[in-house]
Amino acid sequence: MNKVERKNYPELGEVKAPYVHAVKHLHTLYISGLTAFGTAAQHAGIAEQAEEVFSQIRKVAQAEGTDFSSLIKVTIFITSFEEIAALREVLYRNYGDALPASSLVEVSRLFSPDLKIEIEAVFGL
Repeated sequence: MNKVERKNYPELGEVKAPYVHAVKHLHTLYISGLTAFGTAAQHAGIAEQAEEVFSQIRKVAQAEGTDFSSLIKVTIFITSFEEIAALREVLYRNYGDALPASSLVEVSRLFSPDLKIEIEAVFGL
């Protein structure tokens, strides 16, 4: 039987839309697109927002008994490539030696005009 477990994490705040923070299926953890919305970084630059999002992703990973060494894939949505150098520094710092497969997509906007980045992540468990 393929058990699917849908989970929210109180430390990430209440979900107010039709999704969950993460879905576990067999040995894979899929984390929904996370942003800095509702945090102190919401109005900051892309580097600060990215650090906040990685902090959230790390909390979910730790709650599931894993860490960034098990990060398989990220999909990153940004609203502008203008701050790409600052973003790359954040990415290298958070990934360390365990570089994931990755997609980086520029979008016209995210759900709040303050947001500059949204990140989805997939972990192996």
